[in-house]
Amino acid sequence: MLPRISVSGQTAAWQKLLAQAINSPSELLEMLDLPADALPLGKLAGRQFALRVPRGYVARMRKGDPHDPLLRQVFPSHDEEILLPGYSADPVGDLAAMPVPGVLHKYHGRALLVTTGACAIHCRYCFRRHFPYSDANPATHDWDTALHYIASDTTINEVILSGGDPLVLPDQRLASLAQRLSGIPHLRRLRLHTRLPIVLPERVDEALLDWLQRSRLKIVMVIHANHANEIDTSVTTALSLLKRAGVTLFNQSVLLRGVNDTARILAELSERLFEVNVIPYYLHLLDKVQGASHFDIPPAQAQQLMQELRNCLPGYLVPRLVHERAGAPSKLPRY
Repeated sequence: MLPRISVSGQTAAWQKLLAQAINSPSELLEMLDLPADALPLGKLAGRQFALRVPRGYVARMRKGDPHDPLLRQVFPSHDEEILLPGYSADPVGDLAAMPVPGVLHKYHGRALLVTTGACAIHCRYCFRRHFPYSDANPATHDWDTALHYIASDTTINEVILSGGDPLVLPDQRLASLAQRLSGIPHLRRLRLHTRLPIVLPERVDEALLDWLQRSRLKIVMVIHANHANEIDTSVTTALSLLKRAGVTLFNQSVLLRGVNDTARILAELSERLFEVNVIPYYLHLLDKVQGASHFDIPPAQAQQLMQELRNCLPGYLVPRLVHERAGAPSKLPRY
C-alpha cells in the first residue's frame, strides 16, 4: 500500500484515488457483475504480486465479461504459477546494467533512473515484477550517487524516469529531481515512462503540468496503452493537457495473448492513439519474465500481425515490433 504523501499540507485528488485502488479479487469481480468462480484465481500469484487497479480503470471494463482485455491484464491468474524454462526473474538483464543503485545504463546516450518500485496498477505481464527495488532505488536515500554518475558521463544526453512508475511520486519530489537534472549541462531531454495518464488520468493536474513546463529539458512522455478500450474521455483530456504543455507523446504496447493479439485490435489502438495526439512507438514482444508465459505470442505470429497492420494502416501508425535482449546495444527490431 502506498503511503499517503502530503503536498502543501493537503492530499492531492489523484493521491486519494490512488489510495482507493482495488486490491481484492473478489471485490473486482463483484464490481464487474461476475461470479466468484468466473476466473481461475491464482492465490499464490496474488500473494507474490498483489492485485492493484484504480477504480476508474475498472469502470472501462465490460461488465459480465470474464474475457475483457483490460481485466485480463490485471487479474491474478493461476497460469502465473506455472514455471517454464526460458522465463526468469530478470529477463532483460537490468541488474547487470546497473553501475550504481537506481541507474540502468544499457544504451549509448541515455540512462534510466529507477525512481520508485510503486505503480498505480499491477500489470500481470510486468517485466520488473521480481525486481529488487529495495536494493536499487536511490529515492529511499538520496539521488546524489545516481546524479553524480550521470553528470560524470558526458555521452549521456537523455535521462529516462521509470520504475515502478515515476508519476506515483509527489510533484514536489519530481520537480526537485527534474531541476537537478536540468543543472547537468550535457542533458537535452527528460523522458518519463508512465502508465498513469492511462490508468489514473487525474494524475495530470496543475502541479504536474507546472514543473513539466518549467524544465529547460525537452520533455518526452512514453505512455503505455495496450487496447483502445483503455482510452476514454478522461484519458483524452489528460493527454490533451500534456500536449498543450509541450510534452511530446509516444505510446508503447506489449503484444499480449488474449488482449491485443489481432491486427484489428492493434489497428484500432493505433487509430485511437493518433486521435488523441499520441504516436504509436513500440510494440514489444513479451519479456520472458516468470509468471507471464500465458501472455506470450510466438515471433512468427507477431510478424504476421505486423504484416497485416502494414496492409491496413499508413506507415506512421504502425508501431515498431521490437524485443529486448540482455546485453544488446539497443532494442532489437523484429520484421
